[in-house]
Amino acid sequence: MSLYSEGELGRVAVRGCVQFSLRYQLAEKELQVHVLRCRELAEAKKQRSDPYVKTYLLPDKSNRSKRKTAVRKRSLDPVFNETLKVSNPPLGGFGGARGSSGMGGGGSSHPVSPPHQYKLEKRDLQGRTLNLSVWHHDSLGRNLFLGEVEVALGTWDWANTRPEWFSLQPRTPIPSDGLASRGHLNLALKFIPAGSEGGGMPPTGELHIWVKDAQSLIPLQSGTVDAFVQCYVLPDDSKASRQKTRVVKRSLNPLFNHTMVYDGFQAKDLAEACAEFTLWHHEAFSKRQLGGVRLSLGTGSSYGLPVGWMDSTAEERGVWRQLLQQPGLWVEALLPLRTNLVPRA
Repeated sequence: MSLYSEGELGRVAVRGCVQFSLRYQLAEKELQVHVLRCRELAEAKKQRSDPYVKTYLLPDKSNRSKRKTAVRKRSLDPVFNETLKVSNPPLGGFGGARGSSGMGGGGSSHPVSPPHQYKLEKRDLQGRTLNLSVWHHDSLGRNLFLGEVEVALGTWDWANTRPEWFSLQPRTPIPSDGLASRGHLNLALKFIPAGSEGGGMPPTGELHIWVKDAQSLIPLQSGTVDAFVQCYVLPDDSKASRQKTRVVKRSLNPLFNHTMVYDGFQAKDLAEACAEFTLWHHEAFSKRQLGGVRLSLGTGSSYGLPVGWMDSTAEERGVWRQLLQQPGLWVEALLPLRTNLVPRA
């Protein structure tokens, strides 16, 4: 079986090209892939192929993301003139801490996937890739790969709705989780030193965190995300340090608007600390981590001891330095959700 769950027998040298256009229909909230024709395809049999076109909206490689054209018999230059409609299926510290929410022709011998009833917001296309592949259909299910094209939808010019020709490429293996990021987390932070607000207030230094929203999330499998954010201020990884936002269901751009406060700090503690944020998909009896952010100086150690979580990127280190240099002021940041963070309980 191939990467995309098609039975294969043998290989052919990929050649030829495919013509299609892309259009996002705002009223229907769906991506429309108009497949016009192919030209000079490889021969699966003697001077012939029985081609069809298939699409996925990566990283979703499930059947719910798959769309197919009809098969065009005995043609190396098939004309499809079909529109495949893609839409979105749903998915079945230191001291105390406190938080709050509120701040065409030809016969068919291959099933054609019907349009899905669920909707796809245009902003959800950020971070998605359209995979369009051409296959020879075999009556015994021994389908043969004839080439593919991949289009990064986040950089596509949606004003261009004209059909374009694309050269077919050999298959590119896709790792099961080869993404460096699964979206972005929008945060603001402020450190208030002890006694800086007059009258001896606050009695200890406070780290204020505002989890605003997440943007352009990429689901682990398909559909959407039931998202929440979890935060620790390390090295304290106890339950007292852990704070969570509410769960925002069925959104790839969830709005949290949740504030958290960690107290008991001195300014020097921040140089040894790390604010770790992880975004999770909530399920009925479990949760799965999509990615995270670690804000620290990234020194690799805390209070003289080597620690793995002091591994902040240059962008994350810059935010934490700005926090240290500007006490009393909000520092805002939109940061990639890294996928290389080991999940914490």
